[in-house]
Amino acid sequence: MTITQSMTPEKKPSRIQLRNRLRILDAALDVFSQHGFRGATLDQISRESGLSKPNILYYFSAKEEIHITLLNQLMETWLDPLIEMDSNGEPLEEILNYVQRKLDMARELPRESRLFANEILQGAPRMAPHLKRDLLPLVDEKCAVIQNWMDQGKLAPTNPRHLMYSIWSTTQHYADFEAQLNIISTDNTYAEAQSYLRHLFTNLLNPT
Repeated sequence: MTITQSMTPEKKPSRIQLRNRLRILDAALDVFSQHGFRGATLDQISRESGLSKPNILYYFSAKEEIHITLLNQLMETWLDPLIEMDSNGEPLEEILNYVQRKLDMARELPRESRLFANEILQGAPRMAPHLKRDLLPLVDEKCAVIQNWMDQGKLAPTNPRHLMYSIWSTTQHYADFEAQLNIISTDNTYAEAQSYLRHLFTNLLNPT
């Protein structure tokens, strides 16, 4: 940024501009979560949002900028459940609460979960810096906490990192494979999942 630019006050967007920007992002979340980055087009986002393609390009320079904006917003949401794991809490309940928070996210934010999954399946070309900067040190920190609990005999011994992977896979499944679950599951899918996952991880981690 130049000195001239830094001294120029930024004009705040109007309510209409903010509303249109949110419409575009919400529509894009639908499109990207269904088709992935490669399969999504500005024409699809235009139809979904009800705004013309030139109007969309007024707010965002390209499809990639929309995608990156969504991923940036998602990262903070994605990390919150793990951040909430308290090293001073009761170990088994802290793990089970983390499982519950991840399951709640799968139920409440399925589009975001699929957006994340699609990005990872493509090799994380746009999210890799976030994963290295934000996710990796957080996972290292929490795995050290879990290992400490195990060393103290408060949890049954297992591999903390692979425990984390198991929690992610068993909870995010309910969002990422929603179409399949809608066909083969009962009306009580999430209640049953909550009970099953609590039983699963309790049996795995209960030191007694």
